This record gives sequence, structure tokens and C-alpha cells, in this order.
Amino acid sequence: MATRHFLTLLDIDPATLEKLLLRAIELKQMLRAGVPHEPFKNKVLGMIFEKSSTRTRVSFESAMIQCGGGAIFLSPRDSQLGRGEPVADTARVLSRMCDIIMIRTFEHEKVETFARYSSVPVINALTDSFHPCQLLADIQTYIEHRGSIRGKIVAWVGDGNNMCNSYINASRQFGFQLRIACPAGFEPDANLVAANSDRVTILRDPRAAVEHAHLVTTDVWASMGQEDEQAHRAKAFAQYQVSPALMDLADKDALFLHCLPAHRGEEVSEDMLDDPRSVVWDEAENRLHAQKALMEYLLGCWKP
Repeated sequence: MATRHFLTLLDIDPATLEKLLLRAIELKQMLRAGVPHEPFKNKVLGMIFEKSSTRTRVSFESAMIQCGGGAIFLSPRDSQLGRGEPVADTARVLSRMCDIIMIRTFEHEKVETFARYSSVPVINALTDSFHPCQLLADIQTYIEHRGSIRGKIVAWVGDGNNMCNSYINASRQFGFQLRIACPAGFEPDANLVAANSDRVTILRDPRAAVEHAHLVTTDVWASMGQEDEQAHRAKAFAQYQVSPALMDLADKDALFLHCLPAHRGEEVSEDMLDDPRSVVWDEAENRLHAQKALMEYLLGCWKP
């Protein structure tokens, strides 16, 4: 069987993705019930971090520990990647010592190269282009609170960044309509938008995007590596803050998500994360459960 990788949501077919999220919900229930579950016993996850992280590192490492395996943290400061070893060479070596590898980095091409030369599954734990693991947690959270997201309206408010690109892929895989409200010059990947023109709409007015939406979501205005653009971006996005007043335009049962960390007073108002419609803490926790299900699938420990 060919090695499975998870570099974008498109790497797993829609039917399997839906079953995977139901499995994540099941694993969450098992953990809370204290049911022992160690499918990763004697398995090792290699974790390569070229970008800093809280939720990604803790969720992956906890997932391996709770499921009987182990995880090794690698950064450019303490590995040969930081001294210029080619990605292909690192992939060849690590995949002989680890059972599965996750990478959090800048260029998406780097994870593609790593996967091409790896003999074990590779997971994209964030690149500048995509963040598919976060989308698994986001859709799981919506399912838990409201049921299937198929046929619903999702509003993205803010920068057309890696999260926005992944929401475009999610609209294809999970069958929802996506409205993206962003200023001119901050649109998501144009090729992705064009390929999904039947389900993705670009708007300038966040109020129009949020009206009657079933899910509203956003992200920071300046992502990692864009800190020097903060002042310029704050001005460009000044009208794109998500607040309870903006949420009032959405469907009465709408939910609010944010991948975190959030900059209160910028992309979200000071009180938005504490609004009853906000389920960001469930969303953050679900990184743990969704990634357990993902690794079970990639390692062949669970079959949909």
C-alpha cells in the first residue's frame, strides 16, 4: 500500500474525512470515559518545528503519549536542518527512525519535498499556504454543536491566509458555501478561488458575508513572519473586526471559531471570545482528538 500523507484536506476523500471526524468524536468520548486506548504503542512521531507553536505541539505530543507512543521534538536550533542539510536527506533519515512525521514550517513546497522522500506518513502541521489539521478540529467542533456542516453558509472575515485557503478546500470536501470578506489586496490564493467559484464568494463588506451565516470565523491580521507589516495591516483591516454586534447579523444558531492565538481588540473585539456563540475552547481541544484520528488512519490503526 502506498504511503499516505496529509498535506492538504484534498489528500483524503470527502467520505473518509467525515468518518474520520466521527472517529475523533468517539476518541474524545473514550478519553473522557477513561477507556484505555494505545494504538500507537512503540510508535514514534517525529515533530519538526520551524515555526513556534502552543496548540500544535501540545496536541500532537499529548496524542502520542495518551495513545501509548512517543514524540521527538526537533527545531532548526537543535537539528541539522538548521545547518543546511537538504530536506530530502533529512526525510530519508528520519523516516527510517520514526513511524510518522509532522512538520510546521514556512514554505509549503518544503512539506511536499519531505513527503516525496519519506517512507512514512507526513502531516502538514502548518505552512504559509495551508493549515489542514486546524480545519479537522474546526469541522469537528461544528459537528459536535450543530450537526453536519453540509449545505451551510460559512463566513470568513479577514486575511486570505493559510487558514482561509484551507477553508476553501474544506468547502469542497464538506460541501458548504464560503463567503470571504477581505480588503482588496489580501485575497486568498486566486487559483483556489477560481477552482471553487461555485462555492466561494469574495466580498469586501464583512456584514454582507456574515448575514445569515451558520459559522463565522477569523484569524490574526498579521501571521507569523509578517510582524513588520502589523501597522499597515491593522489599518487595512480596521473594518474587519468580529464582534457580538457583527455576529448578530448571522443565523440565530451561528457559532464563532478562531484558531488562536487571538489578538483581542484587533481581529476580535475584547468580548468576542467570551460570547456564548464562541466555541473556541472546544475548537482548541479538538486538535488533540482530530489528530489522534488522523494518525490512526495514516498509520493503518483504524480503517474507515
